[in-house]
Amino acid sequence: MKLLLHTCCAPCSIQCVQVLAAEGLKPALFWFNPNIHPYTEYRSRLDALQNFSKDKNLSLAKEDEYGLQSFIKAVSVVDAEEGKRCIICYRMRLEKTALFAAANGYDAFSTSLLISPYQNHELIKAIGEELAAAQGIEFLYRDFRSFFRISQKQAREAGYYMQKYCGCIFSEEERYCDHCCGRCRQESE
Repeated sequence: MKLLLHTCCAPCSIQCVQVLAAEGLKPALFWFNPNIHPYTEYRSRLDALQNFSKDKNLSLAKEDEYGLQSFIKAVSVVDAEEGKRCIICYRMRLEKTALFAAANGYDAFSTSLLISPYQNHELIKAIGEELAAAQGIEFLYRDFRSFFRISQKQAREAGYYMQKYCGCIFSEEERYCDHCCGRCRQESE
């Protein structure tokens, strides 16, 4: 099976690649993450992924689009209810991956998002399967969550950049407001 793995970062990709290799699959990596902000975070994650792909001799295709404006425009149409921005974000990234996979002769695609215990697996799977059907290819679902901690450990040991939040500017705010003075939480109540 010729597999394209959407990759959000090196730390999340390590164990996904290893688990797939144990199944006899060597995925090509695909970077498309216009949700990652600010620009320095975007570059740090992409640079680490490029290093990982070189270290493991993996093919890496990139749609190198720092998409602050397109991402903000896309998510501004929804209110801030939990998960609504994530639906748009998952769809943006998986749709680009499915289109790239179909256009380049891949049999299937998957995503490193499936290693995170913080992501909505049911939603990712549903969106992936819908997009795969539209492109006439397969969405390869794997629940990699049990490998999350070891993947993080391996990334630290390898010296790859370790992010502190999911990626979008909203998740950065949520990450750090939980540890600040609490003013953000009080204002929203």
